[in-house]
Amino acid sequence: MTVVKADHVTKSGAAVLSFTPVPASPIGAALDPENAPTLFKPLKMRGVTLHNRFAVAPMCQYSAFDGHLTDWHFAHLSQYMIRGNALTIVEATSVTPNGRISPEDSGLWQDSQIEPLRRLANFAHSQGQKFGIQLAHAGRKASTASPWQPPRDVGRITAGPEHGGWPDNVWAPSAIPFDHQYPSPKEMTLDDIRTLLQAFKDAARRAVAAGIDVIEIHSAHGYLLTEFLSPTSNKRTDHYGGSFENRTRLLLEVIAGVREVIPETMPLWVRISATGWMEYTGEPSWTIEDTIKLAKLLPAAGVDLLDVSSGGNNAAAKISMHTYYQIDLAGKIRQAIKEAGLDLLIGAVGMITEAEMARSIVQETGSGSGKPAEASNGTVEVEEESGATTQADVVLIGRQLLREPEFPLRVAHKLGVPVVWPKQYMRAGWRREQQL
Repeated sequence: MTVVKADHVTKSGAAVLSFTPVPASPIGAALDPENAPTLFKPLKMRGVTLHNRFAVAPMCQYSAFDGHLTDWHFAHLSQYMIRGNALTIVEATSVTPNGRISPEDSGLWQDSQIEPLRRLANFAHSQGQKFGIQLAHAGRKASTASPWQPPRDVGRITAGPEHGGWPDNVWAPSAIPFDHQYPSPKEMTLDDIRTLLQAFKDAARRAVAAGIDVIEIHSAHGYLLTEFLSPTSNKRTDHYGGSFENRTRLLLEVIAGVREVIPETMPLWVRISATGWMEYTGEPSWTIEDTIKLAKLLPAAGVDLLDVSSGGNNAAAKISMHTYYQIDLAGKIRQAIKEAGLDLLIGAVGMITEAEMARSIVQETGSGSGKPAEASNGTVEVEEESGATTQADVVLIGRQLLREPEFPLRVAHKLGVPVVWPKQYMRAGWRREQQL
């Protein structure tokens, strides 16, 4: 490869992977952050600074080959890196082969899986953006067919060996299947648990080698760590089951193991299902009160942000669905953390589709612009607000980005916040008075 020397291009890693005009600030950064709403103010976590509060939520693509990311992942994720998201997080990435949700899921259990991640990390950094990964194990929801692969095409969930699955090697805290269509799991032995803990540490080391900026531990949506937390799926009688302390033991051990092998300067996140939505049964389950109790333990464990989702652990869950059904959970946890005088950031996710909703979730009272008012030119102008409650510190966007990859840039325009665009795209910027 011929390398052209020039001060106006960025170089990624040992090889030049992208020639990009160096932006004065990262794409999506406010030109005047001091007077911008909180949504467009920087956020520092350890040695990492996000230039705004948008993060790309992990989104399974079912497009990996033997756990290796493919060109699809590069195309899918790089589009968000050039459209203003401060942090882009790779989909749930299994730390063991049997921890994948489907045979086509991402993995990080072997060194050959590092390079596709490094390619993405290099590109993100060339654009001034940050790159994260969600480390996971699917537990009793593993060895399921991806949405468009056999045997889903005939209505079956479980992927058998003929379709690359491993239904006879599915792990869970207890031998309780998620549902009748799912594999029957094996109760994990203590040796299995030790293997898992080492696998999380090894995957974290590989993530560091790949140039990852932020690691998130997946303890939500009914996957393995969620299964250990909830008494509906964890019926163990050893020191990993029974009491709250025992059921949270594995997650805290995973956190300790990962924190041990990553730099002190690297932020560590945890995604949680704040409730299993099983309270209606009157039986013991994982509730918002349990999550608050756990959240208060996380700062001392070395966790920097709790990413708040919900549900996924029980097929019989009854979810009280509305636009803010998960945002409200995040707000309750954040308030409890603040009242306890603890330092833990909160991430909010779910149904964040509008500029004002994204702004209001993270807006700090007295910080830049406040309450919005629709202006005659179609943008949103803001007046100072008072008395509002900040519900989170970061918004994680998923499906809305699938619909509108440029969502952060659109939000900035709607809120009247001038932000940095890619230099290659500057000619396409919306006029101040343009309605979208």
